[in-house]
Order: sequence, then C-alpha cells, then structure tokens
Amino acid sequence: MIKRIVLLITAIIGLSLGLAWVSSGFGSLQGWIGFFGVGLLGVGILLGGWFLLKSDYQRGQSSLSPSHTQLPSWLFWLLMGAALLRLGVGIFWSLALPQWGYGGEVELAGYVMTDAFERDVAAWDLARSDLPLSAAFSEFSGDDQYGGLLFGSALVYRALGGATHQPLMMVVLAAAFSALAVIFTWGFARQVWDAPVAAIAAWVVALFPDAILLGSTQMREAFMMTLVVLAFYGLVQALRERSRWGLAWILAALLLSFPLSLLFAVMLAGMLAVFALFLTTGSWKKHWRVWLVLAALVALALVVIWLFGDQLLPTGSANPVKLLQRWLRQAARWQAYNTEHASGWMQKVFRTTPQGFHPWILLGYGVVRPFLPAALFDSAAPLWQGIAIWRSLGWVLLLPFLIIAPLLAWRRDGLRSPVMGLSILVWAVILVASFRGGGDNWDNPRYRASWIGLQAALAAWVWVTQRRDDSPWLRRALVAMGLILIWWIPWYLRRITILVWPVQDVFATLGLGLVSVLLYLAVEVWHERRQTADD
Repeated sequence: MIKRIVLLITAIIGLSLGLAWVSSGFGSLQGWIGFFGVGLLGVGILLGGWFLLKSDYQRGQSSLSPSHTQLPSWLFWLLMGAALLRLGVGIFWSLALPQWGYGGEVELAGYVMTDAFERDVAAWDLARSDLPLSAAFSEFSGDDQYGGLLFGSALVYRALGGATHQPLMMVVLAAAFSALAVIFTWGFARQVWDAPVAAIAAWVVALFPDAILLGSTQMREAFMMTLVVLAFYGLVQALRERSRWGLAWILAALLLSFPLSLLFAVMLAGMLAVFALFLTTGSWKKHWRVWLVLAALVALALVVIWLFGDQLLPTGSANPVKLLQRWLRQAARWQAYNTEHASGWMQKVFRTTPQGFHPWILLGYGVVRPFLPAALFDSAAPLWQGIAIWRSLGWVLLLPFLIIAPLLAWRRDGLRSPVMGLSILVWAVILVASFRGGGDNWDNPRYRASWIGLQAALAAWVWVTQRRDDSPWLRRALVAMGLILIWWIPWYLRRITILVWPVQDVFATLGLGLVSVLLYLAVEVWHERRQTADD
C-alpha cells in the first residue's frame, strides 16, 4: 500500500511539473505547486468515485459470490485512460490553437470555446480581486448566468493559483470529473441490463468525440454529463435495490446541478420522474418512498424557479409556467435569428418556405448537426476542419442507433418498458437541444452531450440486442444513413469546386436520399421474404 501511494504521488508530481512547463511556454516550472494541488484533487475525484461505486456495487450484489461483487479491473483503467485522454486533448488545444487557429483572442489564449474563455478569465479576475467569491452569483452574470462554475473556478484559482493565470488547472478537474461518467454509465447500464451492454456503453462515453471535447475544456457540460448518469444510476439503485444510497446519489447530483444551471437541474429532476414511471410499472406502491423523494425534489425545483426565476429572464414572471413559456418563445426567436444570419443557404431555405415551417426546419437541422458532409468540405482552417470531421463522425455513427432504439423497444417490450422510457428521454433531450441551439454547430451538440451517458447506454443496448437476435435492422439503419449522406457529398462539393451538379435544392437533395432509403428497404424486405418462402 505504501509503495502504491509513493508511486501515485510521484506520478502526480511528474504530471504537475509537466503541466507547469507546458503552461509557461516550455520556459519554466513556475506554478507547479498549484498543479500539484489540483492534481491531488483530480486523483481524489477519480479514486473517490471509483471506491464509492465499488462499495455501492458490492452492497447491491451481496447475495452473490465474492467473484461476482467486484467491479471489472478493466473499468478502472478505462476510467484513468479517459481522464488522461481528456487532459491530453486539453493540453493539445492550449498548444495547437495559438499556432494553427485563426489568431483570435480566444484561440491565442488556448481555449476551444468562447464561453469557456470568458468564464475562466472572469474567474481568475474574481480570484485575484478583493471581492468575496459569492460575487460570482451576482456580479458576473454576463460571464456565467448561474455562477456555479465561475464560483468553483475562482475558488480553485484563489486557493491554488499562483501569480499568473493557469487555465490548465481547471482542465485537470474537468477531465477528472467528466471521466467519472464512464463508470457511472457502466453502473447504470449494468443495473438496467447486463454486463455486455454496460461494457459497450462505458467505452462509448470514454471515446465519444463531444464527450472528450467538453471534458477537455472549462465548460459546465464536463460536469453535467457525470451528474446525469450519477442521478440515473441512483434512481435505478433506489428502485430496484431499495438502496438509500441511491437516494443519496440522486440528491447529490441535483444539489450539484443547481448552481451549474437551474434549468438543467429542473430538467434532470423531471427526467428522473419520467423514467421512474417506466421502471415502476405495476409496482408503484412498493416504491412509495422513492416517489415521495422525487416529488419533493420536483417541488423544490419549482420553488427555486419561483424564487430565483428572474435570474433566467430578468423581465420574466415569478410564475414557473409563465417563465417557461417566455423562455421557450425567446429561445426560439433568438436561435432562429442566429441560424438565419449565420448560414447563407439557410436564409435561402427560409425565403422559399412558409414561416410556420421554420421552427420545424431548425429542429431537424439541429438533430443532424454536426453534419459529416458539411465538415468534409468545410473551408475552415485545417485544425478546425479536423475537429469538425472528428465530432461529426462520432455523431453520425451514434445517431442510427438512437433512431432504431424506440422502434426496437416497441417491437420487443412494448410501450411501457424501461428501454422505451429511456428512448423517449434521449429523444426529448435531442429535440430540446436542437430547439434551444437553433441548429447551431456548437451549442446544440454540447447541450445534448450532457446526456451522453444515457445515449451511450441506449446505443449499447441496441447493438447487443441486434447481435443476439441476429436482426438485420441495425445494418439497414446504418446503410440508410450512408445513402442519405452520399447525396449530400456532391451538393457540398459543388460549392467549393467546379463540379456541375444539377440538384441544388436542399429539399430535392433530401428527397433523393429518402427515396434511395425506401428503395433499399423495399429490396431488403423483398429479398428477406423470398428467402423465407424458399425455406
């Protein structure tokens, strides 16, 4: 044990020296003590999360043999690997963006997102000022609407920061906390389904591009993605194992969510209540304590909105329903304005379609973004084009699984199964994110990436189920996605080359893709029926 502790501390010291050297532009080791402090905190987060999950899992499996109550050893190394991967990518941003970006203020400072830059700089300013840290919730609303992450960042900088701003300090903590989503996604999927589904889900969270991207930045979504699966893991534990620890997980996740984003916390509480309906079908009375706690949490969320709703919309009403209605209207108008003015071809689409169709167009547009054909033929700087291709490739591979999930759940288990409930929640998040982000290529994906644990678990279930049933529908969904994408390649290619392509209309291009899918499916079904008849 002592030898392991010595090796761990030595590794943290080495990492701290390396981070200090990188942060100084490879000129000195100044600030390494601060990095040592956040390194200890990051390792504490990782090991603390691991041992808490381990002890909780052992309690839930106490009736089994000792060999079946241990977490798999590979999961620990996947956790550590995910954290190091996110940290490594964060270091890469700090070095690559000043060299290969566009030379803007945000890129020169090594930040991949403007929101992260503004919030982190404000946190550093607050930490170096004489203001109390509580000013994060009142004096810096322009940099952080809710103040929670700004408060936490300022606390770290005030306690451990040196004479100069070291943005990588918060990247260390974001990487560690976001990596916990890997093991809690495993725990959630293991409780709802089985070990194969859990293993695939954990790997998806560890390697999904937007999860890595957000985990390598100073964004609140790096923390949210872990809080989501922590809460859902706790819900399953509370309902299926009747564990008080499950209620503690839920409460901890919601309490940590409130200062990060009030709307996110309210949405999370509502999602938990909806999923509980699908988990307790036919046995509500048995779980009355859990329902009582969930009702109390929802009531608490409404009270918080009533008291602090003006922080969401300064001119809004204290009535939660009116506040939500106004937020939805303003979000729709604002995001439609942004999208229409950011894309030339979207402006053309809006000019040729009735205004009532515009919200639906934006909704569908946001669901498919980041869009792989657009990324492949983007005229951005090579670094940014590489990021776009990386992100869009991850989404285009995940999306077919999420599309087929509710259909497969309905066919196998009916409308009131946990899988159907999870499918409804996942698609609700995707659509809300698309609506809120207005089809934006950054805000929209990061909103839905907060829920990557649920998406990964659902996709893993689809993969395992299709393999077990030897069903062709997953293959068909992937081929269908490919057929739709292929038609967009010449559409984008004609914009940057001399290619003459007769189909220039957006809806005609989409129609060609859909017709191709219908023809492909018709041939597949005909071939399947013919084989069945021959047998």
